[in-house]
Amino acid sequence: MLLSLSQWLLVQFPEWGFLRVFQYLTFRAVMSALTALLIGLSMGPWVIGKLTELKIGQPIRDYGMQSHLVKRGTPTMGGVLILLGIGVATLLWFDWSNRFVWVVMLVTFGFGAVGWVDDWRKVVLKDPEGMRSREKFFWQSLIGLVAALYLAFSVSESTNLRVLELFVRWIQSGFSNDLPPKADLMLPFFKTVSYPLGVFGFITLSYFVIVGASNAVNFTDGLDGLAIMPVVMVGSALGIFAYVVGNAVYSKYLLFPHIPGAGEVLIFCSALAGAGLAFLWFNAHPAQVFMGDVGALSLGGGLGTVAVITRQEIVLGIMGGIFVAEVLSVMLQVSWFKYTKKKYGVGRRIFKMSPLHHHFEKSGWTETQVVIRFWIITMLLCLVGLASLKLR
Repeated sequence: MLLSLSQWLLVQFPEWGFLRVFQYLTFRAVMSALTALLIGLSMGPWVIGKLTELKIGQPIRDYGMQSHLVKRGTPTMGGVLILLGIGVATLLWFDWSNRFVWVVMLVTFGFGAVGWVDDWRKVVLKDPEGMRSREKFFWQSLIGLVAALYLAFSVSESTNLRVLELFVRWIQSGFSNDLPPKADLMLPFFKTVSYPLGVFGFITLSYFVIVGASNAVNFTDGLDGLAIMPVVMVGSALGIFAYVVGNAVYSKYLLFPHIPGAGEVLIFCSALAGAGLAFLWFNAHPAQVFMGDVGALSLGGGLGTVAVITRQEIVLGIMGGIFVAEVLSVMLQVSWFKYTKKKYGVGRRIFKMSPLHHHFEKSGWTETQVVIRFWIITMLLCLVGLASLKLR
């Protein structure tokens, strides 16, 4: 919005040359992060107060970690604070004509709405199951598939009109499976190695990345500050990739496909980083508020969508290794328990408790140790992911 306003003012008042600074993507990215940070810090006490007033307290299961019982009643659904910062900062600083940012925003806030309903049913309506798994999965899948279908053609074209033309040609061709090379699956650390996905392959992969990332962040959100800082680090790193693939010069030099318009996604990533750091101010141990599903599902979905746009799905898996480990620990634990119960009559466990962070708590690590060490691991993995920019 401010970009359009500055352009209009420059036409009306050409002597106001200082407004040209709004044309610079890097300036707007910094301001987006700062705006989201200030909104989060200033609105945090009010949001926490409202959640407390509405008695939206976190339920703690009795069969969970006993050390967490003291957290019972801590306000949850604090993800609305993150979404508030992201929404306002992004709308202020990004180019409203950019289609990619709108897609990321729609996925983020769509998943946030799903999480809101789930949290509301749990903590306000006192329904222990919240939104049923099938219902939640249906809405996640619907949002993920719509976004994946649009991005399958949007990544390959530069305008919405061209996207529509490509979509129509795809239908008229009898659902031809071809897409331009820039839509291929890129393998990090290799200069020219990529795997052609085709339309259906692109949609399938994008769907799993978006929905999978959303649920992976949700599983990770179990300790004070555990999920939000890795989200900030991974989101910031993906913002760098967005800037590179959206810049014709840098993408050519670093041998990345040039995707016009993708650079503007940096504004969203910057807002996510600022809003996330503001939330961490209140979510640091001992937490004053939890993000809830409204925060975890939306942030994961946003990260997955950015990874698809920048063609860095594998790099997202590397940098978000903590998220991957958390969701895999749950899948392995449940699968092994069911298998051994069916075969031996008694269910057995691989981990002392899942998700993975609870296993380390059971092993003697304090909550703060788990959180800080997972942060350090994420930082290292983000550096590995960023190294793929040049080490190719």
